[in-house]
Amino acid sequence: MIDKRKVYAIIPARGGSKGVPKKNIKKLNGIPLINYSIKYAQSSYIDNIIITTDCNDIKEIVSESFPNLNKIKILNRPSKFATDEASTESVIKHVIDSNSFEQNAILILLQPTSPLRPKNSLNKLLEKFIDKNYDSLLTLSPIHPLTWKINDNNIKCMYDYLNRPRRQDINPKDYIYDENGSVYIFSIDIFKKEYNRLGGKIGYFIFSEDYGRQIDTKLDFNILESISKHLEKDKNE
Repeated sequence: MIDKRKVYAIIPARGGSKGVPKKNIKKLNGIPLINYSIKYAQSSYIDNIIITTDCNDIKEIVSESFPNLNKIKILNRPSKFATDEASTESVIKHVIDSNSFEQNAILILLQPTSPLRPKNSLNKLLEKFIDKNYDSLLTLSPIHPLTWKINDNNIKCMYDYLNRPRRQDINPKDYIYDENGSVYIFSIDIFKKEYNRLGGKIGYFIFSEDYGRQIDTKLDFNILESISKHLEKDKNE
């Protein structure tokens, strides 16, 4: 709870995945992927964690990893919300329709495919959400602005290539930012109004590039394992 408002984390974890079968419980450095998001939620002001899944294997992994299910609720997701075509917004709506949330509740979407997040950062995000009176907030990661657009085979440069900067000389004010998919915070009211995790007064919180990658392929698992080991090494030095 924060500012007398209940806080709920929603962790969507369906069983199907084209790129990596049973991706959400595949182990990353020996830990099931979904457990990273659960532990991240448990380290914050969050009152309850709702895992929405259609997969018995995921339910078993969560129950085995967190036997007391302290503050954890597993919600059965209907098959129509577990297809490749089902939107995350439809899953969030099913969670809202299946629970009795307070009118001023705060919801947090934590996608298992973004397992690496700065330690103890979630409370900072929530405090910013409250202090700035945002309706929604998302995390971003910087990327170098040497980018191009292609439209109908027409190419357009998004920077001044005649005065190409060295990457190490790029001014932070010239960065562009990627929606890294790691954390979304939103009021239940704005979701009901917009049917979207983002809307109203939108805030942001920046995670470094180390935390900006999501898992969609087997290669991503290998890359994030290396990043995870690098971050752990830096922490211990």
